[in-house]
Amino acid sequence: MTGSPVGALRTLTVDGVDLAYRVAGDPAGPPLVLLHGLGDDERDWHTVLPALADGHRVYALDLRGHGRSARPGRYSFELMRDDVLGFLDAVGVERCAMIGHSMGGTVAILLAEVAPHRLTHLVVEDVFAPRPGSLKRPPLAPPDTPTPFDFAAVTAIRAQLDDPDPTWWDRTDTVDVPTLVIGGGPDSTIPQHLLAEMVDRMPDATLVTIGGGHHVHANRPAEFVEAVKGFLTARAVRWTAHGTSPRP
Repeated sequence: MTGSPVGALRTLTVDGVDLAYRVAGDPAGPPLVLLHGLGDDERDWHTVLPALADGHRVYALDLRGHGRSARPGRYSFELMRDDVLGFLDAVGVERCAMIGHSMGGTVAILLAEVAPHRLTHLVVEDVFAPRPGSLKRPPLAPPDTPTPFDFAAVTAIRAQLDDPDPTWWDRTDTVDVPTLVIGGGPDSTIPQHLLAEMVDRMPDATLVTIGGGHHVHANRPAEFVEAVKGFLTARAVRWTAHGTSPRP
């Protein structure tokens, strides 16, 4: 497993917000979108990106306020979800597989709830749909030194996790998309029983516990890629370039 980045960095604008992304892999391959966690960016996927790009056209986004994307000052899971839907439209992807870690996993779940027709597969890493009362974290003071992300995004996202929309959890039983949930095991800070409860609610979901804590893809990259590729292969769907082929 190599940590060398692959592909090219690009930027496009969605509803006035500049979104940076890395694109890699065969342009004719089935599209796969990667969404990072809070405070990270597309570089967090570099350990597994070369392997995932083998057989797919991979798009690794910097979500708003992160990495090289714009910092508009307005942040929420819903805005990020809508950014991703706008991004898919902008690059000409009608349907894709999607992998989301932590915050990015929540964004992916919310997208699957409102637009399941845009996904062929859903993979979420060590995260569950926010449920009222499940997480309570004290507010964080702004750091004294600059961060590679807009700290306002941290404040906004943590506030939503503390007081989430109840429908986010309630609608998990409508996510009719083949779903793989990857757990970080006992070393994770995320309650693993809530991953299992979400999987039980979803119509077509499987839970695999790899271990390695909250950052499974970084700490156990080989096992992560094996689980993801095994899932995508086992649940392969008919994919043709017609109507779904991304623009270069």
